[in-house]
Amino acid sequence: MGDEAQQTDRRVEAFSPEAIRAQFPALDQAVHGKPLVYLDNAATTQKPRMVIDTVREFYERDNANIHRGVHTLSARASERFEGARERIARSLNADSEREIVFVRGVTEAINLLAHSLSADWSAGDEVIVSELEHHANIVPWLMLKERKGIEIKVIPANDQGELEIDALPDLISDQTRLVAVNHVSNALGTVNPVARISEIARERGVPLLVDGAQGLPHGPVDVQALGCDFYACSSHKVFGPSGVGALYARGDWFERLPPFLGGGDMIEEVRFDRIRFAPPPSKFEAGTPNIEGAIGFAAALEWADGLDWLAIERHEQALLERMTDGLSTIEGLSIVGQARHKVPVVSFLVEGAHPHDIGTLLDSMGIAVRTGHHCAMPLMQRFGALTGTARASAAFYNTFDDIDRFVDATKRVRDMLV
Repeated sequence: MGDEAQQTDRRVEAFSPEAIRAQFPALDQAVHGKPLVYLDNAATTQKPRMVIDTVREFYERDNANIHRGVHTLSARASERFEGARERIARSLNADSEREIVFVRGVTEAINLLAHSLSADWSAGDEVIVSELEHHANIVPWLMLKERKGIEIKVIPANDQGELEIDALPDLISDQTRLVAVNHVSNALGTVNPVARISEIARERGVPLLVDGAQGLPHGPVDVQALGCDFYACSSHKVFGPSGVGALYARGDWFERLPPFLGGGDMIEEVRFDRIRFAPPPSKFEAGTPNIEGAIGFAAALEWADGLDWLAIERHEQALLERMTDGLSTIEGLSIVGQARHKVPVVSFLVEGAHPHDIGTLLDSMGIAVRTGHHCAMPLMQRFGALTGTARASAAFYNTFDDIDRFVDATKRVRDMLV
C-alpha cells in the first residue's frame, strides 16, 4: 500500500460522526423523553454552531441593507454578501461569481428559469423532465403548459427507481427547449447520471437544468464536470439557513435572459417611459435579498468544504446499508426503490399501516422521519404508493446507533399497527 492510500485510510479511520454531531446543537435534545434521532435530512438539515454564530454575529455587528449605502455597516454587509456569492461560486466550481444568482431556493430558481427561458417559446415547444422529479421541477412547467401550450415529456424510471437514460435520445426533438432533472431523488435517494444526461443533451444542442437540492448535501459539486447549463441549490438542505439558495447559469446565460422580477437593485435607470436593467447577477435580484441567509449559506459551504468527503461518502454508504439491511428483516415492510447508486434515503411501506401512523408512532419514540408523497406524487403513483411512504433520510452526523434505534422502533411500530 502506497503512502497516499495509507493517508486516505487514516483519514477514514479518524472520521467521527460523533465529533461532527457535537457541532449541531439541535441534535443534543430529547423528544418525548427520548434522545432525538433525526432522520428527516432530505426535508431540511440541522445547522452547525459555525453557521448559527455567523448569522448571529451579522445581526449583532453588520446588519444593514446592501450596495448603495455609503455608511460603514452597509459597506460591511455588502462586502460579506458579495463574498458569499464568491464562496458559492468556488464551491460549485463556477467560472465566475457572475454566474451565481441568489434566490429563495430551488423552487424559485426553477420558476425563474421557467419564466425567463420561455420568453420566446410557443405552443408545441417541449421540456423533458424525469419520473423522479420533485414538484418544484414539475409544477412550473405544467403552469407553462397551461399558459403557453408547451409539451412535457418524461424520462421513465425502472422498478429499482433508476432513470432509463437510453430513452432520452428518442425523447429529444427539434422542439425540445430544455432537459430538467434532479441530481438526486428526494423521495428515493437515487443518484442520477447527470454527466451522461448532459452529454446526451449537449449532443442535441439542448440546455440542461439540474435540481441540485439533494445533490450538494452529499458531496462537492463541480458544475463544469457535470456539464450542466443550470444548477440550482438550497441552503437549508446543506446545513445553512432557510429561505435562500443559488442558481448557477453557465457563461452568458444570465446576459441573454430577461429578468424574472422587477423592482429595486436590479436596474441601472428607470423613467416613466423606459427602463435599463443592471448587468447580471443584479438583474435577477430585485429587492432586498436574504442578506443574512446568503452569508449563512456561504458559512455552511465553507464549513462543509473543510470536511473529509471520502470518509463521509463511506460513512453514508455504511448508514444506507445498515438501514436497508435492518428494515429488510421486518415482516410486511417493503422498500420503495433500491437503485444501485443511492444516498442514505430509504422510502418504505408497511403492509396494512398508513405512513402517517408510522411517522407519528416513531416520533413518540424520539425518531423523526418524513411521511406522505414527498412532493413527488407522480413518482408515488408510479410505485403504487398512493398514500405516500415513510422516508428515513440520514446525514453524515447520524450514527450507527441512530440507525439501530430507528430499525428497532420500526419493528415495534409494525407490531403495534398490524
